[in-house]
Amino acid sequence: MDVARIVLGLEQPDVAEEVMHFLDRTGRARVVATASDDRQLEEAVRQLEPDAVVASTSLVSERLDNRPLLAVETSESVRSLRTAVRLGAAGYFVWPREREALATATARARRREEVTARAPVAAVVGARGGVGATFVATHLAAALARRSVDCALVDLDVPFAGVSGALGAPSAGEVPTPTEDAPTAENLVAFGEELGPSQVRELLWRHPEGFGVLLSPGRMDVVPELGAVVYGRAIAALARAVSFVVLHVPREIGALTRTALGAADPVVVVLGLDVGSFRDARRLVEATGIEDRCAFVVNRATRSEVTPADVERVFGQPPLAVIPNDRSVARTHEPGRLLPRRGRAGRAIDRLARQLTEVAS
Repeated sequence: MDVARIVLGLEQPDVAEEVMHFLDRTGRARVVATASDDRQLEEAVRQLEPDAVVASTSLVSERLDNRPLLAVETSESVRSLRTAVRLGAAGYFVWPREREALATATARARRREEVTARAPVAAVVGARGGVGATFVATHLAAALARRSVDCALVDLDVPFAGVSGALGAPSAGEVPTPTEDAPTAENLVAFGEELGPSQVRELLWRHPEGFGVLLSPGRMDVVPELGAVVYGRAIAALARAVSFVVLHVPREIGALTRTALGAADPVVVVLGLDVGSFRDARRLVEATGIEDRCAFVVNRATRSEVTPADVERVFGQPPLAVIPNDRSVARTHEPGRLLPRRGRAGRAIDRLARQLTEVAS
């Protein structure tokens, strides 16, 4: 079996030795050189042409001959996250807590050349609870489908499965009937590293509007097994299986959220017109290093002391969309009922879908 050839760049000798021995023991990666400073790292990459570089961001000053960078740090910091994003890192891992995810990422580096066309991936995340991120994500997927875009919506809210209720999908935990057997993301685990576009497409539940949904199990007991590595694999596979991927992302900043935000461009941050929402959005953007990839959507806009114009003043860019407060939205809380294209909010969502597809093309 082919193994990924890795150049390792870490300043701390003891940590470098731990990482090297761990990767070698996996049998899926082999460290072909180590470096403890930036010059050694650049030289090793130039001479050995590895499949990937596993290194601390402090040793990388620029993209290394277009080799995939897997950033490794012993502790997470905003500075290192920002640097990893700037360098176009293919992954960010905290050692040793996320060593299994690192092992999977290094093994996949050997197959990067096999990846073909990749669909746009947009992540939708709420700046705080109650701003309507689930509403925006589900209606965005429906609006894309109405535009004849082959779209898949991924619910990454593993324990709560908010998308299922909003779309009227079979509730997680129910015993499926013979006529309604809806798979969830829990089924991804069985495929392991062999998960591909065709397998993940078969796991999509089809909404009547025409888009597919990778439903969340909605149970706490699957959280340890169904994490960032499995979802990262599924997102990558879906991006080769459909024309557009929408991610419904939990706002709690953990490995799963970082994986989803790292896979997306753009990241759609949903705001309310209040100071608290703006404050929480600022914290989210700074903590995840998505400044260069985020776009803002104001939801349920009404007359307020805080206005949509304040988005540009605070975040340096105008909102991509402003969804007005619409009384008909309250009726969509009935399971499976989405807004039609007509109506103030529906038209705003449709414009958002058009903007995102135009940017992607």
